[in-house]
Amino acid sequence: LKQVFNKDKTFRPKRKFEPGTQRFELHKRAQASLNSGVDLKAAVQLPSGEDQNDWVAVHVVDFFNRINLIYGTICEFCTERTCPVMSGGPKYEYRWQDDMKYKKPTALPAPQYMNLLMDWIEVQINNEDIFPTSVGKCKEEFL
Repeated sequence: LKQVFNKDKTFRPKRKFEPGTQRFELHKRAQASLNSGVDLKAAVQLPSGEDQNDWVAVHVVDFFNRINLIYGTICEFCTERTCPVMSGGPKYEYRWQDDMKYKKPTALPAPQYMNLLMDWIEVQINNEDIFPTSVGKCKEEFL
């Protein structure tokens, strides 16, 4: 199990909300509605009296956690040898650019691309300027 939660691996532990916070309560409400078999449109509607940016932030983090779980289940089958290109089918190839190490769009093997992407997303989610932990303070221009 230690391998699964190794930061150097693709599979990362879930990002959690601090118990007792409003975001934690919103997360519990979102989980309950998603697991209850209700209409998905109703499940993602903003609860009355809640801040839209906080609600969206909770769902962004949940989405990241779910994608991370899905990718964690397939990453052992997609190696640099078996997946030498990050593609969306035969017509689309994704290239990485971060303006730091990769100044120009660069073709990478799928696992390397995914690791860079998941790391980038994690940095965004952990950025207090974009996803503050204080309720009601998300940057509106980002969301």
